[in-house]
Amino acid sequence: MGALSSGGSLPFWMYSNQFGLMPESSGALAVASIRTDYDPSKTLQWRWGASLAANRSLSGGSAPLTNRPTLFPSELYGSLKWKSLSLDLGIKHPDLDYFGAGTPTLGSLSTTGGHMLWSGNSRSIPGYTANLDPVPVPFSKGNVRVFGSWGDYRTFDNRYMKGALLHRLRAGLDIKLAQRLDFVFELDHYALWGGEGGGISMPINFSNYFRVITARGAAASGTVSDQLNVIGDQRGRELFRLNWRGEGWKVSLQHDIPYDDGSGMGFQNFPDGVNTLWFGFDDKDRWVSDVLYEYQYTMLQSGTMHDRPTTEEERKHLDPADQYHYWHHIKGGGDNYFNNGEYRSGWTYYGRTIGNPLFFPVGTHAGTWSASQIVLGVENNRLKAHHLGIAGKLFRKAPYKLMLTYSMDYGTYHNPYKGESQWGKDWGTVKETPLRQVSGAFMGEVPGLLKGLTLTYGLYADRGELLPDTFGATFGLRYSL
Repeated sequence: MGALSSGGSLPFWMYSNQFGLMPESSGALAVASIRTDYDPSKTLQWRWGASLAANRSLSGGSAPLTNRPTLFPSELYGSLKWKSLSLDLGIKHPDLDYFGAGTPTLGSLSTTGGHMLWSGNSRSIPGYTANLDPVPVPFSKGNVRVFGSWGDYRTFDNRYMKGALLHRLRAGLDIKLAQRLDFVFELDHYALWGGEGGGISMPINFSNYFRVITARGAAASGTVSDQLNVIGDQRGRELFRLNWRGEGWKVSLQHDIPYDDGSGMGFQNFPDGVNTLWFGFDDKDRWVSDVLYEYQYTMLQSGTMHDRPTTEEERKHLDPADQYHYWHHIKGGGDNYFNNGEYRSGWTYYGRTIGNPLFFPVGTHAGTWSASQIVLGVENNRLKAHHLGIAGKLFRKAPYKLMLTYSMDYGTYHNPYKGESQWGKDWGTVKETPLRQVSGAFMGEVPGLLKGLTLTYGLYADRGELLPDTFGATFGLRYSL
Protein backbone atom coordinates (compact mmCIF):
# COMPACT_ATOMS: atom_id res chain seq x y z
CA MET A 1 0.00 0.00 0.00
CA GLY A 2 1.14 3.52 -0.75
CA ALA A 3 0.01 6.46 1.43
CA LEU A 4 0.21 10.07 0.30
CA SER A 5 -0.71 13.19 2.25
CA SER A 6 -0.81 16.88 1.40
CA GLY A 7 0.82 17.69 4.76
CA GLY A 8 3.65 16.40 6.88
CA SER A 9 1.33 14.01 8.75
CA LEU A 10 -1.38 11.64 7.60
CA PRO A 11 -5.08 12.47 8.00
CA PHE A 12 -6.66 11.08 11.16
CA TRP A 13 -8.65 8.18 9.72
CA MET A 14 -5.74 7.10 7.53
CA TYR A 15 -3.68 6.00 10.55
CA SER A 16 -6.26 5.48 13.33
CA ASN A 17 -7.55 2.01 14.22
CA GLN A 18 -4.94 0.40 11.96
CA PHE A 19 -3.21 -1.65 14.71
CA GLY A 20 -0.26 0.77 14.60
CA LEU A 21 0.65 -0.35 11.07
CA MET A 22 0.66 2.92 9.18
CA PRO A 23 3.76 5.12 8.84
CA GLU A 24 3.78 8.55 10.50
CA SER A 25 3.75 10.46 7.20
CA SER A 26 3.47 9.75 3.49
CA GLY A 27 5.12 6.46 2.72
CA ALA A 28 4.47 2.78 2.15
CA LEU A 29 3.20 -0.27 4.01
CA ALA A 30 3.60 -3.98 3.30
CA VAL A 31 1.99 -6.78 5.30
CA ALA A 32 2.34 -10.55 4.86
CA SER A 33 -0.05 -12.76 6.83
CA ILE A 34 -0.77 -16.44 7.23
CA ARG A 35 -3.33 -18.01 9.53
CA THR A 36 -5.47 -21.06 10.21
CA ASP A 37 -8.95 -21.33 11.75
CA TYR A 38 -10.48 -23.63 14.35
CA ASP A 39 -11.90 -26.93 13.11
CA PRO A 40 -15.35 -27.33 14.77
CA SER A 41 -15.42 -31.04 13.91
CA LYS A 42 -12.70 -31.72 16.50
CA THR A 43 -13.05 -31.76 20.27
CA LEU A 44 -9.68 -30.10 20.87
CA GLN A 45 -9.25 -27.37 18.27
CA TRP A 46 -6.19 -25.28 17.47
CA ARG A 47 -5.25 -22.38 15.24
CA TRP A 48 -2.29 -20.11 14.68
CA GLY A 49 -1.45 -16.93 12.83
CA ALA A 50 1.49 -14.72 11.91
CA SER A 51 1.61 -11.29 10.34
CA LEU A 52 4.78 -9.39 9.52
CA ALA A 53 4.55 -5.66 8.72
CA ALA A 54 7.01 -3.18 7.28
CA ASN A 55 6.38 0.54 6.85
CA ARG A 56 8.51 3.42 5.69
CA SER A 57 7.85 7.15 6.01
CA LEU A 58 8.88 10.10 3.97
CA SER A 59 10.74 12.78 5.92
CA GLY A 60 8.30 15.31 4.54
CA GLY A 61 5.37 15.62 2.21
CA SER A 62 7.50 15.63 -0.95
CA ALA A 63 10.95 14.80 0.44
CA PRO A 64 12.85 11.67 -0.65
CA LEU A 65 12.94 8.57 1.52
CA THR A 66 15.58 9.09 4.20
CA ASN A 67 14.84 6.64 7.00
CA ARG A 68 15.00 2.88 7.19
CA PRO A 69 11.87 0.76 7.06
CA THR A 70 10.34 -0.30 10.36
CA LEU A 71 9.85 -4.06 10.48
CA PHE A 72 7.75 -5.66 13.23
CA PRO A 73 5.37 -8.56 13.90
CA SER A 74 1.77 -7.36 13.87
CA GLU A 75 0.49 -10.79 14.94
CA LEU A 76 2.22 -13.97 16.09
CA TYR A 77 -0.01 -16.31 18.08
CA GLY A 78 -1.24 -19.81 18.72
CA SER A 79 -4.60 -20.79 20.19
CA LEU A 80 -6.24 -23.85 21.72
CA LYS A 81 -9.99 -24.38 22.20
CA TRP A 82 -11.92 -27.01 24.14
CA LYS A 83 -15.68 -26.63 24.34
CA SER A 84 -16.27 -23.11 25.77
CA LEU A 85 -12.67 -22.61 26.94
CA SER A 86 -9.86 -21.19 24.82
CA LEU A 87 -6.34 -19.91 25.26
CA ASP A 88 -4.55 -17.36 23.05
CA LEU A 89 -0.78 -17.07 23.41
CA GLY A 90 1.39 -14.43 21.70
CA ILE A 91 0.56 -11.24 19.79
CA LYS A 92 -3.03 -11.20 18.58
CA HIS A 93 -5.30 -8.40 17.39
CA PRO A 94 -8.28 -7.72 19.66
CA ASP A 95 -11.77 -8.83 18.68
CA LEU A 96 -13.74 -5.83 17.43
CA ASP A 97 -17.33 -5.18 16.45
CA TYR A 98 -19.54 -3.26 14.01
CA PHE A 99 -17.96 -4.38 10.76
CA GLY A 100 -19.84 -3.54 7.58
CA ALA A 101 -20.04 -4.78 4.01
CA GLY A 102 -19.42 -8.35 5.09
CA THR A 103 -15.65 -7.97 5.40
CA PRO A 104 -13.35 -7.04 8.31
CA THR A 105 -10.58 -5.89 5.97
CA LEU A 106 -12.00 -2.35 5.84
CA GLY A 107 -12.18 -2.18 9.64
CA SER A 108 -14.97 -1.30 12.03
CA LEU A 109 -17.50 1.45 11.38
CA SER A 110 -17.16 2.52 15.02
CA THR A 111 -14.61 5.05 16.31
CA THR A 112 -13.61 2.50 18.96
CA GLY A 113 -14.41 -0.79 17.25
CA GLY A 114 -17.11 -1.16 19.89
CA HIS A 115 -14.55 -1.14 22.70
CA MET A 116 -13.58 2.07 24.50
CA LEU A 117 -10.29 0.71 25.86
CA TRP A 118 -9.23 -2.08 23.45
CA SER A 119 -9.90 -0.52 20.05
CA GLY A 120 -7.12 -1.77 17.80
CA ASN A 121 -5.70 1.74 17.48
CA SER A 122 -2.21 0.67 18.63
CA ARG A 123 0.01 -2.31 18.12
CA SER A 124 -1.18 -5.42 19.92
CA ILE A 125 0.53 -6.28 23.22
CA PRO A 126 2.07 -9.76 23.57
CA GLY A 127 0.85 -12.08 26.30
CA TYR A 128 -1.77 -14.72 27.00
CA THR A 129 -5.56 -14.59 27.28
CA ALA A 130 -7.71 -17.36 28.75
CA ASN A 131 -11.29 -17.04 27.51
CA LEU A 132 -14.66 -18.42 28.55
CA ASP A 133 -17.22 -18.25 25.74
CA PRO A 134 -20.83 -17.64 26.82
CA VAL A 135 -22.17 -20.62 28.80
CA PRO A 136 -25.65 -20.96 30.33
CA VAL A 137 -26.13 -20.28 34.03
CA PRO A 138 -27.70 -23.27 35.82
CA PHE A 139 -31.49 -23.08 36.28
CA SER A 140 -31.77 -20.12 33.85
CA LYS A 141 -33.18 -22.29 31.01
CA GLY A 142 -30.42 -20.93 28.79
CA ASN A 143 -31.69 -17.35 29.10
CA VAL A 144 -28.68 -16.14 31.10
CA ARG A 145 -25.13 -16.83 29.97
CA VAL A 146 -21.81 -15.82 31.49
CA PHE A 147 -18.52 -15.14 29.71
CA GLY A 148 -15.13 -13.69 30.54
CA SER A 149 -11.37 -13.47 30.04
CA TRP A 150 -8.21 -13.48 32.14
CA GLY A 151 -4.93 -12.29 30.66
CA ASP A 152 -1.44 -10.97 31.33
CA TYR A 153 0.78 -9.08 28.89
CA ARG A 154 4.16 -7.38 28.72
CA THR A 155 4.98 -4.02 27.10
CA PHE A 156 8.11 -3.69 24.96
CA ASP A 157 7.84 -0.10 23.71
CA ASN A 158 9.86 2.96 24.69
CA ARG A 159 7.74 4.20 27.59
CA TYR A 160 8.11 6.08 30.88
CA MET A 161 7.82 2.93 33.02
CA LYS A 162 9.89 0.51 31.01
CA GLY A 163 8.98 -3.15 31.10
CA ALA A 164 5.52 -2.56 32.58
CA LEU A 165 3.16 -5.52 32.69
CA LEU A 166 -0.56 -5.44 31.95
CA HIS A 167 -3.24 -7.53 33.65
CA ARG A 168 -6.78 -7.94 32.30
CA LEU A 169 -9.96 -9.28 33.89
CA ARG A 170 -13.18 -9.37 31.86
CA ALA A 171 -16.56 -10.69 32.98
CA GLY A 172 -20.03 -10.35 31.51
CA LEU A 173 -23.63 -11.49 31.32
CA ASP A 174 -25.74 -12.10 28.20
CA ILE A 175 -29.43 -12.10 29.14
CA LYS A 176 -32.22 -13.10 26.79
CA LEU A 177 -35.03 -10.68 27.62
CA ALA A 178 -37.35 -11.80 24.82
CA GLN A 179 -37.32 -13.98 21.72
CA ARG A 180 -35.53 -11.30 19.70
CA LEU A 181 -34.07 -9.08 22.43
CA ASP A 182 -30.79 -9.58 24.32
CA PHE A 183 -29.15 -7.47 27.02
CA VAL A 184 -25.39 -7.63 27.54
CA PHE A 185 -23.45 -6.27 30.51
CA GLU A 186 -19.66 -6.42 30.56
CA LEU A 187 -16.97 -5.28 32.99
CA ASP A 188 -13.47 -5.13 31.49
CA HIS A 189 -10.69 -4.14 33.90
CA TYR A 190 -7.00 -3.47 33.20
CA ALA A 191 -3.96 -2.76 35.36
CA LEU A 192 -0.50 -1.59 34.31
CA TRP A 193 2.03 -2.58 36.94
CA GLY A 194 5.70 -3.37 37.45
CA GLY A 195 8.60 -1.78 35.60
CA GLU A 196 10.98 1.03 36.31
CA GLY A 197 11.22 4.68 35.35
CA GLY A 198 11.39 8.24 36.68
CA GLY A 199 13.04 7.12 39.89
CA ILE A 200 10.19 4.69 40.60
CA SER A 201 10.56 0.92 40.61
CA MET A 202 7.88 -1.68 41.21
CA PRO A 203 9.25 -5.23 41.59
CA ILE A 204 7.57 -7.90 39.50
CA ASN A 205 6.78 -10.57 42.09
CA PHE A 206 3.83 -12.61 43.31
CA SER A 207 3.10 -10.24 46.21
CA ASN A 208 2.57 -7.27 43.89
CA TYR A 209 0.68 -9.41 41.36
CA PHE A 210 -1.71 -10.51 44.11
CA ARG A 211 -2.28 -6.87 45.04
CA VAL A 212 -2.97 -6.07 41.38
CA ILE A 213 -5.55 -8.82 40.84
CA THR A 214 -7.32 -7.97 44.11
CA ALA A 215 -7.20 -4.18 43.46
CA ARG A 216 -5.42 -3.46 46.74
CA GLY A 217 -3.06 -0.64 47.64
CA ALA A 218 0.71 -1.01 47.63
CA ALA A 219 2.74 -2.29 50.56
CA ALA A 220 4.79 0.08 52.72
CA SER A 221 7.63 -0.10 50.18
CA GLY A 222 5.36 1.24 47.42
CA THR A 223 4.77 4.86 46.48
CA VAL A 224 2.45 7.06 48.53
CA SER A 225 -0.02 7.27 45.66
CA ASP A 226 -0.20 3.49 45.30
CA GLN A 227 -0.68 3.11 49.04
CA LEU A 228 -3.53 5.64 49.13
CA ASN A 229 -5.27 4.28 46.02
CA VAL A 230 -4.65 0.94 44.30
CA ILE A 231 -1.37 -0.43 43.10
CA GLY A 232 -0.28 0.44 39.56
CA ASP A 233 -2.30 2.21 36.87
CA GLN A 234 -5.77 0.64 36.87
CA ARG A 235 -8.74 1.44 34.63
CA GLY A 236 -11.53 -0.21 32.72
CA ARG A 237 -14.86 0.08 31.04
CA GLU A 238 -18.46 -0.92 31.76
CA LEU A 239 -20.59 -1.89 28.78
CA PHE A 240 -24.38 -1.97 28.46
CA ARG A 241 -25.82 -3.20 25.16
CA LEU A 242 -29.25 -4.09 23.77
CA ASN A 243 -29.45 -6.26 20.64
CA TRP A 244 -32.67 -6.66 18.64
CA ARG A 245 -32.88 -9.21 15.82
CA GLY A 246 -35.47 -8.59 13.14
CA GLU A 247 -36.31 -10.48 9.95
CA GLY A 248 -33.13 -10.03 7.94
CA TRP A 249 -31.76 -7.15 10.01
CA LYS A 250 -30.34 -6.28 13.43
CA VAL A 251 -30.17 -3.23 15.70
CA SER A 252 -27.69 -2.60 18.51
CA LEU A 253 -27.73 0.17 21.13
CA GLN A 254 -24.65 0.44 23.32
CA HIS A 255 -23.37 2.63 26.17
CA ASP A 256 -19.62 2.15 26.75
CA ILE A 257 -18.39 3.80 29.97
CA PRO A 258 -14.72 4.42 30.80
CA TYR A 259 -13.42 4.63 34.36
CA ASP A 260 -10.00 5.38 35.85
CA ASP A 261 -10.82 5.13 39.55
CA GLY A 262 -13.48 4.08 42.02
CA SER A 263 -15.69 7.10 41.41
CA GLY A 264 -15.96 6.31 37.71
CA MET A 265 -16.50 2.63 38.41
CA GLY A 266 -19.40 3.65 40.65
CA PHE A 267 -21.03 5.61 37.80
CA GLN A 268 -20.20 8.98 39.35
CA ASN A 269 -18.93 10.01 35.89
CA PHE A 270 -22.31 9.54 34.16
CA PRO A 271 -23.12 10.54 31.38
CA ASP A 272 -19.53 10.07 30.13
CA GLY A 273 -19.05 7.37 27.54
CA VAL A 274 -19.43 6.33 23.92
CA ASN A 275 -23.03 5.82 22.80
CA THR A 276 -23.45 3.67 19.69
CA LEU A 277 -26.53 2.98 17.57
CA TRP A 278 -26.02 0.47 14.74
CA PHE A 279 -28.40 -0.91 12.14
CA GLY A 280 -27.34 -3.65 9.78
CA PHE A 281 -28.93 -5.93 7.19
CA ASP A 282 -27.98 -9.60 7.09
CA ASP A 283 -27.57 -9.19 3.34
CA LYS A 284 -24.19 -7.45 3.02
CA ASP A 285 -24.42 -7.19 -0.79
CA ARG A 286 -26.72 -4.17 -0.57
CA TRP A 287 -25.61 -0.73 -1.71
CA VAL A 288 -26.12 0.27 1.94
CA SER A 289 -25.89 -2.64 4.37
CA ASP A 290 -24.86 -0.94 7.65
CA VAL A 291 -25.40 2.46 9.27
CA LEU A 292 -23.83 3.51 12.56
CA TYR A 293 -24.11 6.68 14.64
CA GLU A 294 -21.99 7.41 17.72
CA TYR A 295 -22.02 10.21 20.23
CA GLN A 296 -19.07 10.56 22.57
CA TYR A 297 -19.21 12.65 25.72
CA THR A 298 -16.35 12.56 28.25
CA MET A 299 -16.57 16.02 29.83
CA LEU A 300 -17.62 15.31 33.44
CA GLN A 301 -15.05 12.76 34.65
CA SER A 302 -16.80 12.49 38.06
CA GLY A 303 -16.67 16.22 38.68
CA THR A 304 -14.40 19.23 38.82
CA MET A 305 -12.79 18.57 42.22
CA HIS A 306 -10.86 15.55 43.47
CA ASP A 307 -11.17 16.48 47.15
CA ARG A 308 -12.06 19.28 49.57
CA PRO A 309 -10.93 20.06 53.14
CA THR A 310 -12.73 18.09 55.80
CA THR A 311 -14.97 19.93 58.24
CA GLU A 312 -14.45 19.92 62.00
CA GLU A 313 -17.53 17.73 62.39
CA GLU A 314 -16.16 15.20 59.87
CA ARG A 315 -12.77 15.08 61.60
CA LYS A 316 -14.46 13.99 64.85
CA HIS A 317 -15.24 10.66 63.18
CA LEU A 318 -11.88 10.18 61.43
CA ASP A 319 -8.60 8.63 62.50
CA PRO A 320 -5.88 11.34 62.98
CA ALA A 321 -3.23 8.73 62.20
CA ASP A 322 -4.50 8.72 58.61
CA GLN A 323 -3.35 12.25 57.90
CA TYR A 324 -4.44 12.33 54.27
CA HIS A 325 -8.06 11.33 54.79
CA TYR A 326 -8.19 13.24 58.10
CA TRP A 327 -7.69 16.51 56.21
CA HIS A 328 -9.13 15.59 52.79
CA HIS A 329 -12.69 14.59 51.94
CA ILE A 330 -12.48 12.68 48.63
CA LYS A 331 -15.08 13.77 46.07
CA GLY A 332 -13.51 11.70 43.28
CA GLY A 333 -13.50 14.22 40.44
CA GLY A 334 -10.92 14.71 37.72
CA ASP A 335 -10.69 11.08 36.61
CA ASN A 336 -8.29 12.11 33.80
CA TYR A 337 -8.99 9.16 31.53
CA PHE A 338 -6.00 7.21 30.15
CA ASN A 339 -3.46 9.20 32.23
CA ASN A 340 -1.55 8.39 35.41
CA GLY A 341 0.88 10.35 37.58
CA GLU A 342 3.44 7.53 37.88
CA TYR A 343 2.81 5.43 34.79
CA ARG A 344 3.08 8.60 32.78
CA SER A 345 2.89 7.01 29.34
CA GLY A 346 -0.64 6.15 30.39
CA TRP A 347 -2.88 4.09 28.14
CA THR A 348 -0.57 4.17 25.10
CA TYR A 349 1.59 1.60 23.35
CA TYR A 350 4.26 2.39 20.76
CA GLY A 351 3.09 6.00 20.89
CA ARG A 352 -0.54 5.38 20.01
CA THR A 353 -3.55 5.36 22.30
CA ILE A 354 -4.58 1.78 23.03
CA GLY A 355 -8.25 2.69 23.30
CA ASN A 356 -10.42 5.50 21.95
CA PRO A 357 -8.39 7.12 19.11
CA LEU A 358 -10.04 10.52 19.75
CA PHE A 359 -8.02 10.63 22.99
CA PHE A 360 -4.98 12.04 21.21
CA PRO A 361 -1.50 11.30 22.64
CA VAL A 362 0.56 14.20 24.01
CA GLY A 363 2.20 16.22 21.25
CA THR A 364 -0.54 15.70 18.65
CA HIS A 365 -1.83 19.28 18.51
CA ALA A 366 1.66 20.83 18.70
CA GLY A 367 2.91 18.51 15.95
CA THR A 368 5.72 17.13 18.15
CA TRP A 369 4.30 13.62 18.55
CA SER A 370 6.37 10.70 17.31
CA ALA A 371 5.99 6.99 17.98
CA SER A 372 9.77 6.73 18.30
CA GLN A 373 9.79 8.95 21.41
CA ILE A 374 8.40 8.41 24.89
CA VAL A 375 4.77 9.56 24.91
CA LEU A 376 3.56 10.99 28.22
CA GLY A 377 -0.10 10.02 28.13
CA VAL A 378 -2.97 11.67 26.30
CA GLU A 379 -3.58 15.38 25.86
CA ASN A 380 -7.28 15.23 24.97
CA ASN A 381 -9.71 13.21 27.08
CA ARG A 382 -12.53 15.76 27.46
CA LEU A 383 -14.58 15.96 24.29
CA LYS A 384 -17.96 15.85 22.61
CA ALA A 385 -18.07 14.07 19.26
CA HIS A 386 -20.55 12.95 16.61
CA HIS A 387 -19.61 10.11 14.28
CA LEU A 388 -21.40 8.60 11.26
CA GLY A 389 -20.41 5.36 9.57
CA ILE A 390 -22.00 3.86 6.43
CA ALA A 391 -21.02 0.66 4.65
CA GLY A 392 -22.21 -1.43 1.74
CA LYS A 393 -21.17 -2.64 -1.68
CA LEU A 394 -20.98 -0.48 -4.77
CA PHE A 395 -22.83 -2.19 -7.62
CA ARG A 396 -23.46 -4.93 -5.01
CA LYS A 397 -19.89 -6.17 -5.52
CA ALA A 398 -17.28 -3.68 -4.28
CA PRO A 399 -17.18 -3.12 -0.48
CA TYR A 400 -16.86 0.45 0.80
CA LYS A 401 -16.91 2.34 4.09
CA LEU A 402 -17.70 6.02 4.67
CA MET A 403 -16.86 7.68 8.00
CA LEU A 404 -17.41 11.28 9.11
CA THR A 405 -16.39 12.55 12.55
CA TYR A 406 -17.04 15.96 14.08
CA SER A 407 -15.50 16.61 17.48
CA MET A 408 -15.30 19.44 19.98
CA ASP A 409 -12.03 18.88 21.84
CA TYR A 410 -11.22 20.50 25.18
CA GLY A 411 -7.92 18.87 26.17
CA THR A 412 -7.80 17.88 29.85
CA TYR A 413 -9.04 19.52 33.05
CA HIS A 414 -5.52 20.67 33.98
CA ASN A 415 -4.36 21.52 30.44
CA PRO A 416 -7.26 22.80 28.35
CA TYR A 417 -6.55 23.46 24.70
CA LYS A 418 -8.10 26.90 24.82
CA GLY A 419 -9.56 29.35 27.34
CA GLU A 420 -10.41 28.87 30.99
CA SER A 421 -10.57 25.47 32.66
CA GLN A 422 -13.56 24.12 34.54
CA TRP A 423 -11.24 22.47 37.09
CA GLY A 424 -11.72 23.43 40.74
CA LYS A 425 -14.92 25.36 40.02
CA ASP A 426 -18.56 24.41 40.41
CA TRP A 427 -19.87 22.53 37.38
CA GLY A 428 -21.35 24.81 34.74
CA THR A 429 -19.88 28.06 36.07
CA VAL A 430 -17.28 28.30 33.27
CA LYS A 431 -18.00 28.57 29.55
CA GLU A 432 -15.31 26.35 28.09
CA THR A 433 -13.95 26.80 24.57
CA PRO A 434 -13.20 23.77 22.37
CA LEU A 435 -11.07 23.17 19.32
CA ARG A 436 -13.38 21.94 16.56
CA GLN A 437 -12.30 19.20 14.20
CA VAL A 438 -13.79 17.34 11.22
CA SER A 439 -12.26 14.15 9.84
CA GLY A 440 -13.59 12.01 7.01
CA ALA A 441 -12.71 8.86 5.12
CA PHE A 442 -14.00 6.90 2.14
CA MET A 443 -12.38 3.48 1.84
CA GLY A 444 -13.10 0.67 -0.55
CA GLU A 445 -12.05 -2.47 -2.33
CA VAL A 446 -12.35 -3.67 -5.93
CA PRO A 447 -12.22 -7.47 -5.85
CA GLY A 448 -11.82 -9.90 -8.71
CA LEU A 449 -9.25 -8.05 -10.84
CA LEU A 450 -7.46 -11.38 -11.08
CA LYS A 451 -8.00 -14.55 -9.09
CA GLY A 452 -7.24 -13.66 -5.46
CA LEU A 453 -6.23 -10.07 -6.31
CA THR A 454 -8.03 -7.05 -4.78
CA LEU A 455 -7.42 -3.35 -5.30
CA THR A 456 -7.74 -1.26 -2.13
CA TYR A 457 -8.14 2.51 -2.01
CA GLY A 458 -8.99 5.30 0.39
CA LEU A 459 -9.58 9.04 0.40
CA TYR A 460 -9.16 10.98 3.65
CA ALA A 461 -9.39 14.58 4.83
CA ASP A 462 -8.96 16.62 8.04
CA ARG A 463 -10.11 20.17 8.60
CA GLY A 464 -10.27 22.06 11.87
CA GLU A 465 -8.37 23.58 14.74
CA LEU A 466 -6.77 20.56 16.40
CA LEU A 467 -5.14 18.69 13.52
CA PRO A 468 -3.43 20.09 10.39
CA ASP A 469 -5.70 20.59 7.39
CA THR A 470 -4.70 17.68 5.18
CA PHE A 471 -5.93 15.55 2.33
CA GLY A 472 -4.63 12.05 1.78
CA ALA A 473 -5.05 8.92 -0.32
CA THR A 474 -4.04 5.28 -0.15
CA PHE A 475 -3.77 2.77 -2.98
CA GLY A 476 -2.79 -0.83 -2.56
CA LEU A 477 -3.01 -4.40 -3.75
CA ARG A 478 -3.94 -7.44 -1.66
CA TYR A 479 -3.34 -10.95 -2.93
CA SER A 480 -4.89 -13.90 -1.11
CA LEU A 481 -4.05 -17.56 -1.64
